[in-house]
Amino acid sequence: MQASRILPDLQCSVLCEDVRQEVTGNFIALGIIGAIRVPKLPIVAGKLCVFTRWVAGVGEFHENIRLIAPDQETVMRKCETKFALRDPAHCATNVAVFAGTQFEAPGVYTIEVVVDEVMKLRYPIPVVIVEPPSGAKKPVGEDTHAPKENI
Repeated sequence: MQASRILPDLQCSVLCEDVRQEVTGNFIALGIIGAIRVPKLPIVAGKLCVFTRWVAGVGEFHENIRLIAPDQETVMRKCETKFALRDPAHCATNVAVFAGTQFEAPGVYTIEVVVDEVMKLRYPIPVVIVEPPSGAKKPVGEDTHAPKENI
């Protein structure tokens, strides 16, 4: 007897700058992010991607990727995706894209990966202010009150 529904396992989840797919079908995660280091805040991240791969499941599923603020309550961004696995030997790859995400304050932000209301993974993404390397020149005429920069 074949199972009609098996909740899938999360093989991986990676926060990165971009995801590309080769002609062979293989994926390339570019700029894997473990922390966001910036010279000042607030700042806008032009593009953030969360790459997920689901395996060993059968059925139709609903994935929810959330970026949570340091207060651990505020959902800053979310992306919902439906996907299906017809056989436990198959896999499903999803990419959530968060464009124009604004970070107002330093702290530990969190990525949550949920499938069908079941939390599969939570991981921290620290946002920290770092000093520019010694010897780095400040742009001439830089206005500290100018519009926010993009990363």
